[in-house]
Amino acid sequence: METADSTGDQIFGAKARGGRRSLLALSVPARQPISTTDSSFQQSGALLADGYSTGHHEQQNSKLSTSPQTITSITTCSRQGGLSSRVQATQSPSSTSLDSVPQTYSLLPIAEVPDSSKLSPKARSSVLSYTKLLYQHVTTRKKGTNPTNSRRRRKQLWKNEGLLPLLLVLSWITFAWWYLSQSKEAASQILQLSPKVQAENGSSPRIHSVMYERLLSLAANALTEEEFKNEPEDLWGNPIQDGKSWQPCADQRTPGHFSPPEPENSTGYIMISANGGLNQQRVAVCNAVAVARLLNATLVLPFFLFNSVWMDPSQFGDIFQESFFIDYLQDDVRIVKELPVELQSLHLNNKIEVPKEATPSFYLTNILPLLLRAQVVHFRGFDNSLSFDPIPFDIQRLRCRCNFHALRFVPKIQETGDLIIQRMRAKTLQWGPAKPEHTTKYLALHMRFEMDMVAHSLCEFGGGEAEREELRAYRAIHFAMLSRLEQNASRLREDGHCPLMPEEAVLMLVALGFNRGTHLYLAGAHMYGGQSRMSALTNLYPYLATKEDLLTPAELAPFINRSSQLAALDFIGCVGADVFAMTDSGSQLSSLVAGFRTYAGAGSSSTIRPNKKRLAKILQENATIEWSQFANKVRKSVKETKKIAVRPFARSVYRHPRCKECMCLRQKSKNQTRWS
Repeated sequence: METADSTGDQIFGAKARGGRRSLLALSVPARQPISTTDSSFQQSGALLADGYSTGHHEQQNSKLSTSPQTITSITTCSRQGGLSSRVQATQSPSSTSLDSVPQTYSLLPIAEVPDSSKLSPKARSSVLSYTKLLYQHVTTRKKGTNPTNSRRRRKQLWKNEGLLPLLLVLSWITFAWWYLSQSKEAASQILQLSPKVQAENGSSPRIHSVMYERLLSLAANALTEEEFKNEPEDLWGNPIQDGKSWQPCADQRTPGHFSPPEPENSTGYIMISANGGLNQQRVAVCNAVAVARLLNATLVLPFFLFNSVWMDPSQFGDIFQESFFIDYLQDDVRIVKELPVELQSLHLNNKIEVPKEATPSFYLTNILPLLLRAQVVHFRGFDNSLSFDPIPFDIQRLRCRCNFHALRFVPKIQETGDLIIQRMRAKTLQWGPAKPEHTTKYLALHMRFEMDMVAHSLCEFGGGEAEREELRAYRAIHFAMLSRLEQNASRLREDGHCPLMPEEAVLMLVALGFNRGTHLYLAGAHMYGGQSRMSALTNLYPYLATKEDLLTPAELAPFINRSSQLAALDFIGCVGADVFAMTDSGSQLSSLVAGFRTYAGAGSSSTIRPNKKRLAKILQENATIEWSQFANKVRKSVKETKKIAVRPFARSVYRHPRCKECMCLRQKSKNQTRWS
């Protein structure tokens, strides 16, 4: 305990009469040094003076006697919790009762003092001195001490004793402790979502346990440690600059290009019924345009089938601009909105099933004679019914022209998608409006972890037998062929055939260096496992938003129960992001978004394509691997996927447009730059 002249401020308290505790905090001016060398007095922590009760305001002008004679004795009274001292004051005729002194100071609890009989004479003298100072202080305040002088004394005390720097240090320590507690709380929320805890809390019978608990805890600590560090230099950009050598040129037609014949002079009419979601339908449309050009036929505006998974009745004109599509491709293919009246009854008898990846020769040999004979051929599905190699150069370029130029979203979708991009960029870390010059970068993550993908993958995701039964029942309804297959789930994961779980996705992002303040746009519908499964992602990245978060109910209303149109909003939000990360490279949306970013991004749009096979191998060490080793391995594996390379043989031009059919390579010579 410090002396009175060194601290100046002491805390006093008492147990009021009747057993009620009343504690008083007072500012005691330094009058005289008081010895505190006695160990028994040091142990007390503070002096307990007799309690000032709430006081009687009508007696505030009374005088309080402060003569030493008013202190007659110090007695101790036993309490249940220990010993406390009572200072008994004997009033002189001219003095006022101690109980009449109003309580004008804040109250704080303090420690108790030992039995006064055990105090040494020196300590007892100190007690009396402190009590005298107490009464003198109260009397001085009642007589109207100049508050300015009091403030000067306190200010001088702060300066002399160095308490101000101490307070600043304590404030910084408090802030650091609070910030660390937030990270630990986030980690604890993740770890609490174990099956056992969920069962005890009466959660849903479908238990979706969070996996990789140890690594998630390490990731939370890593986010805290790296909060004030600089991000990796290549985090928000493409580390390979050679990508800028490739420029879009699918809108250019090759020399010798000829216009298509009028419908009445064509070989016939081709119809397609596109199945699946938005992105499967998009690919089917572009394949149909290419086949119509190949067979010199007229294309009827595509029809979109109602899918039991997507449950969306939208048609081509609800998503894409019909007139623009027809006009833009008029020099390649004649497109009509419907069959001539005399042929409308014929197409029902000519539905053709085409094998996967059929070559142009298949269509010329098998489909063209049928088309010439029947005048109408109706294809069903068609999203993967035309091979990518071998195929004529101009047909391949037409595919790219259709995908990257001819298919434009209707204004309702495009404007709402642009609104998502603007709101993701025009946010501060507090999610308030930002100045235009302070736009924010954001990362788009396509979390392909919906029920249909999880069931279709035949993988397991930590839910045990309950999960297996649930997915088996879903496959029996929606994927009848798959329901009869039995696969080794562990082998599928080791081979990289399983979509990343939210836990794996967040571990990848933290390992790459995205800090807690990263603005993250989450694309996708209803995640399998719900909020409990997404907790790892939402707790470690609090600035996460979906289209539902960014749009008002009125803005979102036109798209309710229109999954393909909602997918179009996600498509726009992902294409416009500074960085796009996918969790399943087999997803059509991820593939098409990556292709668009490659085609239109001028080599600067960064896309993260995790190598799921290598990541699965790294995650097998989750019980022992240190975080620094894990992060280094993840960064190395992702960096390898960013290498610039031309489209591999037989690979999709929609996903890999870096080829001469879709893009032009800039070649530098000594005197000029030319494109080829």
